[in-house]
Amino acid sequence: MEMKLSRLFPVLAASAGVLALSACGGGGTTNAASSSTPSTTSESPTATTTVTTATSSPASTPAPPPAAQPADNGLCKAGDVKLSLGQGDAGAGSTFRPLLIKNTSSKPCMIQGFPGVSYVGGTDGHQVGKDAFREGTKGNAVKLNPGQTAAADIQFVNVQNFDPGTCQPTQVKGLRIYLPQETASNFVPSEGTGCASTKIPGNQLAVKTVHPA
Repeated sequence: MEMKLSRLFPVLAASAGVLALSACGGGGTTNAASSSTPSTTSESPTATTTVTTATSSPASTPAPPPAAQPADNGLCKAGDVKLSLGQGDAGAGSTFRPLLIKNTSSKPCMIQGFPGVSYVGGTDGHQVGKDAFREGTKGNAVKLNPGQTAAADIQFVNVQNFDPGTCQPTQVKGLRIYLPQETASNFVPSEGTGCASTKIPGNQLAVKTVHPA
């Protein structure tokens, strides 16, 4: 009987140890998740998109083209010459006088054809009567070197030969002259009487083509 109890004590002791370990283990399980550092959610900042609106600069006004310069075609211009009336001859109710055209520029120029001729009067230089009638054919070109002169013959009709009621005699101060193919005019003084009417039966002025003087 003593032998059986002595064998039983070790068994009971071992069982008690197991129970003790079980009691210690029942104290609770450590929550690993609760001891860990809370994760921080990193939010990336919202990307701000900058929209650059292309502002077109106002269209610049194009510069005006340079003023067109008259073509230097070699023709004599109004500013290249000096005009005067030469000595004339009278006959059959008319006087014939040469229109002298002198090149006063520093370069040669050409002239060909009929000058435009008309009477002018008053303080405003208005035209009196019709333009001169162009008589004959167009001649050859005349080259005028500086200082040289060409001529065009003009017929001045004595307007006293016309009926005054039809002629409407008017005092004139001279002639307005346009060189051939020129738009600017020259004035040649020559006082006298012209017909203001454009309905006279004939021509009060007539001009021939330019020729060498």
